[in-house]
Amino acid sequence: MSTETAILDDPYVVRSDRGGVATLTLNRPQQFNSLSQAMIAALQAQIDAIAPDPAVRVLVIAGAGKAFCAGHDLKEMRANRDKAFMQDLFRRCGRMMMALTRMPQPVIARVHGIATAAGCQLVSMCDLAVAADKARFATSGINVGLFCATPGVGLSRNLGRKQALEMLLTGDFIDAQAALQQGLVNRVVAGDALDSEIDKLAGSIIDKSSVAIGMGKQMFYKQLEMGLEGAYQYASEVMACNMMSEDAGEGIDAFIGKRRAEWKGR
Repeated sequence: MSTETAILDDPYVVRSDRGGVATLTLNRPQQFNSLSQAMIAALQAQIDAIAPDPAVRVLVIAGAGKAFCAGHDLKEMRANRDKAFMQDLFRRCGRMMMALTRMPQPVIARVHGIATAAGCQLVSMCDLAVAADKARFATSGINVGLFCATPGVGLSRNLGRKQALEMLLTGDFIDAQAALQQGLVNRVVAGDALDSEIDKLAGSIIDKSSVAIGMGKQMFYKQLEMGLEGAYQYASEVMACNMMSEDAGEGIDAFIGKRRAEWKGR
């Protein structure tokens, strides 16, 4: 496992790397890590740098201070009461959220405290999520007269329709156990076990072929938007291409030979 390194030159997002895992920590604790324009730009820049880097196998998104992320910066939004500003803000935020699904590395949300509005959206757009048992989630825009439309895109692709709409229409919080039961997070652990649980999950992913992981993640999101027949046709083509890779050959030979695979694609 490599020595941990940290990149501290961006005040909005702190990056640290250890053992194939890059962690991006939202770093506006006094503002509960709200997604200002600058925060979104910093996240986008880091995601763009990490995506093509074969040394990074897993990305973790975390938050500094008492909360994961409280959503968009409402003070910044009120100070810029212009439709063009709002359109640009939500376009940039949507691009950043989509970049998480398009990068080949699996992305894990490390959730503690609250994840509200666009912060809840951020959890929903990460591939996986591990939450502290005291974490709480809400799409709370409706409480200030703003329907959380963009958070609703991710939420509706994680939860059932009725569960998603209840959150969107009421703005009420759900706790970590409800988030687990409804499909917003994968695991819930005590706060002091959050990092060890993420290490365990990330380690399980890193132990697999990066070629298969990258192809599989791309396939998973693309087939979701297809009809059933088209999804099977596409998945069959991906699986055939995957089967022709060096890693698949090595993995099958290792399984037959009862030995540990030595992946070539790392």
